[in-house]
Amino acid sequence: MAKRRVRKKVVKKNIARGVVYINATFNNTVVTVTDEMGNVIAWSSAGSLGFKGSKKSTPFAAQQAVEDAMTKAKEHGIKEVGIKVQGPGSGRDTAVKSVGAIEGIKVLFFKDITPLPHNGCRPPKRRRV
Repeated sequence: MAKRRVRKKVVKKNIARGVVYINATFNNTVVTVTDEMGNVIAWSSAGSLGFKGSKKSTPFAAQQAVEDAMTKAKEHGIKEVGIKVQGPGSGRDTAVKSVGAIEGIKVLFFKDITPLPHNGCRPPKRRRV
């Protein structure tokens, strides 16, 4: 007797507002779409789309990651988003622009959440030669 596989049905949530987190590092760009409470609805990254090596850190790869994440999020009914950007990566500006360019999505706010040290770590000892 063969076992029957039970597939879990994908539940389509009806969420109108959300937040897009863009984490742009020097090596990759990760885009996460959450609801207002912070529960993840959809995510995508340049690496998960098949970009490898130095191509992952390009602005084009970041744009593709945003478009992929937003199409997944639109299936759950996202219409208005806020954008929170973190990191110094090269795909940062392109990713923000491509969120605003997507049809049917209204951008409510934009915020940079990159952590900045107030005084930082203790510097290393002076070098003696």
